[in-house]
Amino acid sequence: MKKLYVTRHGLTAFNAEERVCGATDIPLTETGIQQAEQMAQKAASFGDIERIIASPMLRAQQTAQAVSRVLQLPVETDARLREWDYGSFEGKSRLTSGFPEAKAEFGVKMPDGGESVFQIVYRAYSLIEELKNTEKNTILVCHGGVARVIDSYFHDMTVDRFMHFFMGNCEIKIYEF
Repeated sequence: MKKLYVTRHGLTAFNAEERVCGATDIPLTETGIQQAEQMAQKAASFGDIERIIASPMLRAQQTAQAVSRVLQLPVETDARLREWDYGSFEGKSRLTSGFPEAKAEFGVKMPDGGESVFQIVYRAYSLIEELKNTEKNTILVCHGGVARVIDSYFHDMTVDRFMHFFMGNCEIKIYEF
């Protein structure tokens, strides 16, 4: 049975400040770098990861590079793992009026040029379908919104469960094909 490991990038300033961070391309904090290094050691302890694919965004690339150094594997980049573009909610507090409701409107794009949940599903699911046809156990280094969608591929989710799914910085989830 093939495994798919999924991790979220390390801590950023926006994460620490509880601000919406989707398309905003920011680096890891010092804490985030330490989290990435610790997660890389955990990933190595599994002993069977053969491939690393990461979002092109800086915070995911920095996290993936930590894994790459430990596993001695190159990092492949796939734009389908980019975080959800939250439009005009970018940089605002996660408690901003209307933000939770906008996330639940799956077929509606985020205001001012953002993406809909369906767009993220299309990107993530197409990558997973491709990975099902490979022979390598892979770790995906991505983002919270994308990780939520990936989890929905493997588990049926009510809207409530989807909206309350949370993946911590550098947490690793394991799925099997």
